[in-house]
Amino acid sequence: MSRIQFEGDAFISYAHLDNVELVEGRKGWVANLHRALEVRVAQLLGKPPQIWRDPKLSGNDLFADTIVERLRRVAILVAVVSPRYVKSEWTIRELTEFWAAAEEQGGVRVRDKARVFKVLKTPVPPDRTPAELRMLLGYEFFKVDPETGKIRELDEIFGPEAHRDFWLRLDDLAHDICGLLESLEAIEAGAEPAGGGDGAAAPVAGAAAAAAATGTAPATAASSGTVYLAETTSDLRDQRETIRRDLLQHGYHVLPDHMLPHVAEEADAAIQGHLARSQMSIHLIGKHYGVVPEGGELSLVEMQHELATARSAGRDFARLIWIPDGLQVQDDRQRRVLDRLRADPRIGESADLLETYFEDLRTSVQDWLKRGRRPAAPPAASRPAPGAEPPLLYLIADERDLPALDPWADALFDEGFEVIRPIFEGGEREIREYHEENLATCDGALIFYGAGNELWVRRKLREIQKAPGYGRTKPQPTIGICLIGPRTPEKERLRTHEATVVPQWDGVAMEPLRSLVAAIKAGGAV
Repeated sequence: MSRIQFEGDAFISYAHLDNVELVEGRKGWVANLHRALEVRVAQLLGKPPQIWRDPKLSGNDLFADTIVERLRRVAILVAVVSPRYVKSEWTIRELTEFWAAAEEQGGVRVRDKARVFKVLKTPVPPDRTPAELRMLLGYEFFKVDPETGKIRELDEIFGPEAHRDFWLRLDDLAHDICGLLESLEAIEAGAEPAGGGDGAAAPVAGAAAAAAATGTAPATAASSGTVYLAETTSDLRDQRETIRRDLLQHGYHVLPDHMLPHVAEEADAAIQGHLARSQMSIHLIGKHYGVVPEGGELSLVEMQHELATARSAGRDFARLIWIPDGLQVQDDRQRRVLDRLRADPRIGESADLLETYFEDLRTSVQDWLKRGRRPAAPPAASRPAPGAEPPLLYLIADERDLPALDPWADALFDEGFEVIRPIFEGGEREIREYHEENLATCDGALIFYGAGNELWVRRKLREIQKAPGYGRTKPQPTIGICLIGPRTPEKERLRTHEATVVPQWDGVAMEPLRSLVAAIKAGGAV
């Protein structure tokens, strides 16, 4: 990008119909956006920004040469997209003039971020959206009522929740605008090379904080890293935005940073490119099947998961898949997707499938990212000598089976084990940390298959496989599965190469457990 002295920071392009006040005596929606953006950007930059719009001209006025000239000297265009916006010759002219000027100045994109910000006041079908805006990620200032399908713009007249969500979206927009302005200032000052891509240099010191907070810079030594946050379906859009905000605030660069193509072959290439730059992917799986790209067979949600699974074969990449707790699904296609995910044997040490509350997902994301920054395990010579202490045996059971564990706990203690029982009292995070800590330190794990089902057992096996991710430095623990009542055909059919299956239908029977006990004490397989 050529060095140009911009005279304005941002120009707001909008259709004047979208600024007509809904309530007499109150400001219009665009006027409120303008004021809020000026205040928040000023707070983030530490100085008043030069943000302007044309409040007087109407669609019948001639497009003034002065407006064209000003657009050539403004750093950013904020397009307030609505059904009226895409029909207005005036707003489309503003967009095309700014775009042409940006291309002459070295390109619309700066460090992988576009100088055009798409504010979606009201949804517009992609085929009616100007070509310049189609591939840009939008800032959605509306919500869709899941029951009625009606559109509700984020405006305080629709209640406190809509007012709060307006400010959350506004804050995202303001942070991203600030990050781009900082990068442009660095280019103008000659402190940073022009252009984008993976090889672009980091911003100057004054811009580093904003760039890290907004994800405007690719992963460098000064950033925390890059995370692929998979596009999801409309029912989980708000949750995805919350995770994105969390990641940006912790200094992560979030991909994809523009809309994925709607052609399968192009989407495949774009996703693989993003995943190659990322250290982790996060997938939010909702109740809808989602869009199938043109020429493809899988939904975009499935495509992203499959490509991330292939990417994880390199063992330097983690995946986190989340299904909301109690999710109700009507679409048979999506029901089959969920069934495949729950039984997917590829979800092992470097992946996790969570079916829990959203706040647990937010906590798990941070836990996984911290694991990626843990130091390497100490060499074997520095570890305590085997046998110096009683072997640790971790009992894993469904909460409903907890009262039945006492006889086995007593008998195994008498065999010389330090027996660790499961806990179910306390906060969810505390319980999970206790579980992961035991998986990281135990010499053996004994799963009691009683009140749970086979899916529960398989999940526990996967959790044990992921023990190195919890900081485990020992070899994998020896695993046993105790079959306890009630006796069912499903339990009797259980077969696995991952553990020794031991029937215990009539209570404690130590003889069938002898080989497993010996293997745990010896630190090897049965």
